[in-house]
Amino acid sequence: MSDNQLRVVWIYPDLLSTYGDQGNVLVVERRARQRGLDVARLDVRSDQPIPTSGDIYLIGGGEDRPQRLAAERLRRDGGLHRAVENGAIVFSVCAGYQILGHEFINDLGQREPGLGLLDVVSVRGEGARCVGDVLADIHPQLGLPPLTGFENHQGVTHLGPTARPLAQVRFGNGNGTGDGTEGAFNETVFGTYMHGPVLARNPQIADLLLKLALDVNALPPTDDHWYEALRSERIAAAQQPA
Repeated sequence: MSDNQLRVVWIYPDLLSTYGDQGNVLVVERRARQRGLDVARLDVRSDQPIPTSGDIYLIGGGEDRPQRLAAERLRRDGGLHRAVENGAIVFSVCAGYQILGHEFINDLGQREPGLGLLDVVSVRGEGARCVGDVLADIHPQLGLPPLTGFENHQGVTHLGPTARPLAQVRFGNGNGTGDGTEGAFNETVFGTYMHGPVLARNPQIADLLLKLALDVNALPPTDDHWYEALRSERIAAAQQPA
């Protein structure tokens, strides 16, 4: 963060903005402004270069072909890599999560190189599609309350040795590997299969992104009444018998 302005970048809304994931950037922006921060939000379309001076980058979900196109353009552009090298924070969902890994299976059934920003590899699952509400316990290192979200994916994501699971599933599938893991993270890059949008259901994760970007341990309190009502509703839904 420089010039007392927080720069939030929403990557490829024309390709990766399915399932309401654009709500994530709205939540980050709003929670920053509620703390009195000056926020510059930049929506970067797929025909535009990725700026390297952002503080927080968000990537959403998308269908198979747009996912392949997004991965191709992000690899060619290189801006997100440079931003991470500069210390930027990245939060990704579903197709965006897979893109940040080493590789995934594209719409042509081929192995598509990812960006390698997370030590994960995604393949196509052989079983039923993972669909439904999820409740999971977030990695204790992050010190956050349980994760609630909605999954809708066929992918199965395997974590490598330098990636930690974002959460351990109580209800739902998560990464689809059968080991109960959901999502992945390292020091500055986060990925999850959760929609919802996930940051509206889990505002504490949005606050974590802000704290990392600002390099602070705490933020001023804000009104979480609406968020907590949504969380309570969706957590109860996840625990209902199928």
